[in-house]
Amino acid sequence: MSATTMLKLPDAVRMDDAPALWKRLEAGLRAEAAQVRSAAGQQVEIRLAELQAFDSAALTLLLSAARLCKAEGVQLVLHDVPAKLRELARVYGVAELLWPEAAPAQLV
Repeated sequence: MSATTMLKLPDAVRMDDAPALWKRLEAGLRAEAAQVRSAAGQQVEIRLAELQAFDSAALTLLLSAARLCKAEGVQLVLHDVPAKLRELARVYGVAELLWPEAAPAQLV
Protein backbone atom coordinates (compact mmCIF):
# COMPACT_ATOMS: atom_id res chain seq x y z
CA MET A 1 0.00 0.00 0.00
CA SER A 2 1.25 3.48 -0.79
CA ALA A 3 1.86 6.20 1.75
CA THR A 4 -1.13 8.09 0.37
CA THR A 5 -4.79 7.67 1.20
CA MET A 6 -6.48 4.73 -0.48
CA LEU A 7 -9.56 5.63 -2.50
CA LYS A 8 -12.69 3.51 -2.07
CA LEU A 9 -15.99 2.80 -3.76
CA PRO A 10 -19.29 3.09 -1.88
CA ASP A 11 -21.41 0.10 -0.87
CA ALA A 12 -23.56 0.35 -4.03
CA VAL A 13 -22.67 1.17 -7.63
CA ARG A 14 -25.53 1.03 -10.10
CA MET A 15 -25.99 2.44 -13.59
CA ASP A 16 -27.95 5.43 -12.24
CA ASP A 17 -25.14 6.28 -9.81
CA ALA A 18 -22.30 5.96 -12.30
CA PRO A 19 -22.11 9.47 -13.83
CA ALA A 20 -21.98 11.29 -10.47
CA LEU A 21 -19.72 8.68 -8.95
CA TRP A 22 -17.33 8.90 -11.91
CA LYS A 23 -17.00 12.68 -11.48
CA ARG A 24 -15.93 12.21 -7.87
CA LEU A 25 -13.74 9.20 -8.60
CA GLU A 26 -12.04 10.89 -11.55
CA ALA A 27 -11.13 13.93 -9.44
CA GLY A 28 -9.84 11.67 -6.66
CA LEU A 29 -7.83 9.54 -9.09
CA ARG A 30 -6.17 12.55 -10.70
CA ALA A 31 -5.26 14.04 -7.32
CA GLU A 32 -4.02 10.70 -6.02
CA ALA A 33 -1.98 10.05 -9.19
CA ALA A 34 -0.30 13.45 -8.88
CA GLN A 35 0.50 12.80 -5.22
CA VAL A 36 1.82 9.30 -5.94
CA ARG A 37 4.02 10.53 -8.80
CA SER A 38 5.43 13.37 -6.68
CA ALA A 39 6.46 10.77 -4.09
CA ALA A 40 8.07 8.62 -6.83
CA GLY A 41 5.31 6.07 -6.44
CA GLN A 42 3.75 3.95 -9.12
CA GLN A 43 0.37 2.78 -7.82
CA VAL A 44 -3.00 4.30 -7.11
CA GLU A 45 -5.12 2.04 -4.94
CA ILE A 46 -8.88 1.62 -4.60
CA ARG A 47 -10.48 -0.36 -1.80
CA LEU A 48 -13.67 -2.23 -2.74
CA ALA A 49 -14.48 -3.88 0.61
CA GLU A 50 -17.68 -1.89 1.12
CA LEU A 51 -19.05 -2.69 -2.34
CA GLN A 52 -22.07 -4.97 -1.86
CA ALA A 53 -24.63 -4.05 -4.53
CA PHE A 54 -23.48 -3.42 -8.08
CA ASP A 55 -24.13 -4.02 -11.73
CA SER A 56 -21.92 -3.73 -14.79
CA ALA A 57 -21.55 0.01 -14.09
CA ALA A 58 -19.00 -0.94 -11.42
CA LEU A 59 -16.86 -2.59 -14.09
CA THR A 60 -17.24 0.44 -16.34
CA LEU A 61 -16.04 2.71 -13.54
CA LEU A 62 -13.07 0.48 -12.74
CA LEU A 63 -12.07 0.14 -16.39
CA SER A 64 -12.30 3.93 -16.78
CA ALA A 65 -10.22 4.32 -13.63
CA ALA A 66 -7.58 1.92 -14.97
CA ARG A 67 -7.47 3.82 -18.28
CA LEU A 68 -7.12 7.17 -16.50
CA CYS A 69 -4.36 5.82 -14.25
CA LYS A 70 -2.46 4.50 -17.24
CA ALA A 71 -2.73 7.92 -18.91
CA GLU A 72 -1.45 9.49 -15.67
CA GLY A 73 1.55 7.15 -15.64
CA VAL A 74 0.54 5.06 -12.63
CA GLN A 75 -0.93 1.61 -12.14
CA LEU A 76 -4.36 1.00 -10.63
CA VAL A 77 -4.41 -1.62 -7.86
CA LEU A 78 -7.72 -2.90 -6.51
CA HIS A 79 -8.03 -4.25 -2.97
CA ASP A 80 -10.74 -6.31 -1.25
CA VAL A 81 -12.54 -7.09 -4.49
CA PRO A 82 -15.84 -8.94 -3.95
CA ALA A 83 -15.85 -12.42 -5.47
CA LYS A 84 -19.06 -11.62 -7.38
CA LEU A 85 -17.38 -8.62 -9.02
CA ARG A 86 -14.42 -10.77 -10.08
CA GLU A 87 -16.86 -13.27 -11.55
CA LEU A 88 -18.78 -10.53 -13.38
CA ALA A 89 -15.50 -9.26 -14.85
CA ARG A 90 -14.63 -12.80 -15.95
CA VAL A 91 -18.05 -13.27 -17.61
CA TYR A 92 -17.68 -9.95 -19.46
CA GLY A 93 -14.13 -10.90 -20.49
CA VAL A 94 -12.43 -7.95 -18.78
CA ALA A 95 -10.88 -9.59 -15.72
CA GLU A 96 -7.37 -9.51 -17.19
CA LEU A 97 -7.73 -5.76 -17.77
CA LEU A 98 -8.39 -5.14 -14.08
CA TRP A 99 -6.26 -7.91 -12.62
CA PRO A 100 -3.34 -8.75 -14.90
CA GLU A 101 -2.66 -11.88 -12.84
CA ALA A 102 -6.04 -13.17 -14.13
CA ALA A 103 -4.70 -13.34 -17.68
CA PRO A 104 -4.30 -16.88 -18.98
CA ALA A 105 -0.76 -18.19 -19.04
CA GLN A 106 0.97 -17.90 -22.40
CA LEU A 107 2.32 -21.07 -23.94
CA VAL A 108 5.92 -20.76 -25.00
